[in-house]
Amino acid sequence: MRTTIDALLTGTVRGFTPEGDTSAIAKQPVDGPRRIGFLGIEGDEQADLANHGGRDKAIHHYPRDHYPGWQGLLGDLPRLAAAGAFGENISTSGWNETDVCLGDRFRLGTALVEIAQGRQPCWKQSHHLSTNAVVKAMVATARTGWYYRVIEEGEVAAGDAIALVERPLPDWSVWRLFRLLIGGGHRGEQAALHELSTIALLADGWRDRAARLAGA
Repeated sequence: MRTTIDALLTGTVRGFTPEGDTSAIAKQPVDGPRRIGFLGIEGDEQADLANHGGRDKAIHHYPRDHYPGWQGLLGDLPRLAAAGAFGENISTSGWNETDVCLGDRFRLGTALVEIAQGRQPCWKQSHHLSTNAVVKAMVATARTGWYYRVIEEGEVAAGDAIALVERPLPDWSVWRLFRLLIGGGHRGEQAALHELSTIALLADGWRDRAARLAGA
């Protein structure tokens, strides 16, 4: 399982709303190699460190394959013309949430990264795209991308390969994970939720959520 990085993107914190909210969701493509550290890609920032960034959300990967579907649903919004519309750091074609699994390890350039969770939609994605339809549609479709934690630091550039090196949890696709924990599919799945709550590779916040839903 191997594909090519179409775009590598970073963003800096800037003003986001008239009310004074800030965000770094407006990622832009960068040329040449960038260092990957344990907290993410060199030059990339996060405004809300309570909900973004950190070791379990160091790098956001979003499939470019979803863009035609979003254009069909939302129209030809200007931000959908190029990668970065969803605040992603890594854009590729050929994989989606059904193809990758929790705990998958990938060689990303020279770094080694591991899937820690899916991305939970938030209002900033809707505001960035200037439509309120995004969050509800993401929850319904699980087209949210995923987050990596960094296992080994390294370098990456657009045009580099990303290749699977290990898959310890083949039953736990990101799609299944999202549907259970965010998409409302947990009803009647207590055993699966309990299992998730014991999987150390799952990011702490989502593991706690699995435990709460299992006890509901």
